Amino acid sequence: MAQNTTGSASATAIEINDVQPIPAAERHGKAWHLFTVWSSPNLEFATVFVGALAIGFGLNVWQGILAVLVGNALAGITHGILSTWGPEAGLPQMVLSRNAFGKFGNLIPAGLSTLVAGIGWFAVNTISGTFALQALLPGIGVYGALLVIIVLQVGVAFVGHNLIQKWERYASYFLAVVWLIVIVSVFTVNGAFSVAPGGSADFPWAGFTLTAGAAYGYTAGWTAFASDYTRYLPANTSKVALGWFAGLGNFLSTTLIMTVGVAAFNVLAGNPGDFWGIANPTEAFTKTFQPFFGAVVLLAIVIGSVSANILNVYSGAMSFLAMGFKLGFKTRRAIMVALAGLVGGLISYIGVVNGDVAHQLDGFLLVVSYWVSPWIAVVLTERIMSKGKNAGERALAPKNSWAGAAAFVIATAVSIWGFANQVQYTGPLAKSWGVGDLTALVGFVLAAVLFAVFSQVDKNSKN
Repeated sequence: MAQNTTGSASATAIEINDVQPIPAAERHGKAWHLFTVWSSPNLEFATVFVGALAIGFGLNVWQGILAVLVGNALAGITHGILSTWGPEAGLPQMVLSRNAFGKFGNLIPAGLSTLVAGIGWFAVNTISGTFALQALLPGIGVYGALLVIIVLQVGVAFVGHNLIQKWERYASYFLAVVWLIVIVSVFTVNGAFSVAPGGSADFPWAGFTLTAGAAYGYTAGWTAFASDYTRYLPANTSKVALGWFAGLGNFLSTTLIMTVGVAAFNVLAGNPGDFWGIANPTEAFTKTFQPFFGAVVLLAIVIGSVSANILNVYSGAMSFLAMGFKLGFKTRRAIMVALAGLVGGLISYIGVVNGDVAHQLDGFLLVVSYWVSPWIAVVLTERIMSKGKNAGERALAPKNSWAGAAAFVIATAVSIWGFANQVQYTGPLAKSWGVGDLTALVGFVLAAVLFAVFSQVDKNSKN
């Protein structure tokens, strides 16, 4: 497909393309746009709070920073790789997933992506934005703030891809300035990088793997729809440039903002017991700044939360349509965005009422990593084994292959059974070894190995 940069990029027209390949005449954009697409949604308080979990898990500030660095680096690499698949095929990520999972097997990851991104992540970020808007405008009340946040993020995603791209790009300019000031302010606070004397000489592996797993779950969670935002690019867009811009946009933003969370809550909490008792982490964080700048930070948190959820609800709808449902409407993508926003909004309401944000987010992030990691392993392994075959053509005519689904289900089940470390459940190996949560790592390795073996036996495998 020849490069085309003259396709329509109207930000106000409702997008009617859903999961079909994007025609050459509608291709537009540049590789560097992916840096802002993937940095803007991470410049929000949920990212700060992932870093703050390190303090809750008993790490000192330097151990916490190392943990988020490791988790984000692993996630950023695969995110950059999968982002390069969009321009060539012009297809969303969950449609391309059919190559590894087959026609019916792909219902599993596409369904999980719908639930996790379109509903789960939507709820998490909506709660974050709601608390920030309520703190910024107390008179609006928590339910008024919740309504404003939901309407804004669903409205942008309802219009579609081009408005999303422009929102993320222009929002990133404001957010980058605000968060740069936040970074300098937090890093220069007395005691931000202090380590309490008299700590254990043993390295806290349990807290380290829990923090790294939460960071990985957050950052890798975007990878399930990486190509959703690259499929409109011209087909001959440089894969090297695209991979670097997408991967670095995700890695740098998450690592910097999570580091802010580690340092800030190292001062705010002082010890793990104090950390889990913070009722409104957003308000506690912003109160550390001067009143005027604190208000600006709250506004940035609101915009960042909306930026993140625009992508979540848009791609959640894409994942649902990738399951193969025929709704019979030209605007079925937009309709699914509205429905996902409605369901996610109800979950957000429950989360706001229920409270205990810290444990809810911790558990949710680890669950995200549980399924995303083996899914990434399967699709990457299939891509390597397919040896350059046309991914787009194969995804549009999928066979009933079982290799991917079997590898994914077995790897996910075994890794969760043995290595999960949750409030509600701790696996026997995690409990006896005392290493925290290795579910994502074990799931990735096991899924890759199983798929390589199963694809040699599965006659419908496209390898």
